[in-house]
Amino acid sequence: MLRLKDFDYHLPLDLIAQQPIKPRDHSRLLLLNRRLGTIRHQHFYNITDHLRPGDVLVLNNSKVFPARLIGAKEGTGGQVEIFLHRPLAVGSENKKPVGTSSQEFWECLVGGRIKEGQKIIFYDRSKGKAPVSGGLKPLDFRAVVVKDNQDGTWQVRFNLSGRNFWRTVNRIGEVPLPPYIKRSKPLVSDKSSYQTVFASRRQLGSAAAPTAGLHFTKKLLKEIKARGVDIVYVTLHVGLGTFAPVKTEKIVDHKMHREFAIINSMAIRRIIKARERGGRVIAVGTTSCRTLESLDWTPFLKVDHRLAPISSRAFWTDIFIYPGYNFKIVDALITNFHLPKSTLIMLISALAGQRLVESAYREAISRHYRFFSYGDAMFIY
Repeated sequence: MLRLKDFDYHLPLDLIAQQPIKPRDHSRLLLLNRRLGTIRHQHFYNITDHLRPGDVLVLNNSKVFPARLIGAKEGTGGQVEIFLHRPLAVGSENKKPVGTSSQEFWECLVGGRIKEGQKIIFYDRSKGKAPVSGGLKPLDFRAVVVKDNQDGTWQVRFNLSGRNFWRTVNRIGEVPLPPYIKRSKPLVSDKSSYQTVFASRRQLGSAAAPTAGLHFTKKLLKEIKARGVDIVYVTLHVGLGTFAPVKTEKIVDHKMHREFAIINSMAIRRIIKARERGGRVIAVGTTSCRTLESLDWTPFLKVDHRLAPISSRAFWTDIFIYPGYNFKIVDALITNFHLPKSTLIMLISALAGQRLVESAYREAISRHYRFFSYGDAMFIY
């Protein structure tokens, strides 16, 4: 039986990347051949040498929004951090994706001691002053903590909605960088660095970046297309399902949070065509992989896609992939190096095998690869 300790490893803290590499595609690339069990080392711009005409590269085009809000408790002025996770339909617990309902009622993570009924005031912190001692004037932007969901999240109601809500969030919100990226204060550059070059404005909704996609430049994507590789986009709005820590000792007892995903009909058709011509389906990132593996491909693969109607799919997924899982559609994966004991390292272990992943991570550490969100990449094929 798989246990949490089976996915642990020791990482020197100085290998956790604090800044992105520039240019993006100059990060290092570990090539892991899961069939031969071999490991090689190159740079990410060499990825074109390992992609074949007829392959399809699948990227997650979800766009990160500034989901971290710093407020103060009404009355005491105590600081509270509100992390916008996903919007809820007003007056209900029916979870819907960003942009499909009013944005005034949200499921959030909350940092600071709070209770139900707590009122929160927001300030424009662009000058860096503390809300109370710094004498900042409050904005017309407030929130009330409505309910403790008893799962680490809270339901929070805001007094603004629609364009007014988003205008204010974009003004005062901060990029929700992972806690292992240490900042004395937010960097303006993170708003662009912590965003893929192909993120779609129409797919705003991620609380964290699909970081495997950070290695691509527009120039590199053009070179990949020129080699006869098809590029398609899917959407998974990254939330707790991707990064929530595993707290159960038995892996099978872990429950994933749901995340919203979209695969449009054109992407489905092009992926099927790639398989028909013998091309590989290469997922960029664990989020793209989970999106693809969440869909039931059987109906599409059994019919003549040129004749049968294929419609787009929008769905919530809580798929949890760990060793023993049989991949349905994904043949290869471009990914970053992941945290110990995370669902992400479990996923890549399911694809490449635990022992081979352990060997690759040991070698990456010995060669001083950069780890996590702003770190280097791995191609499992």
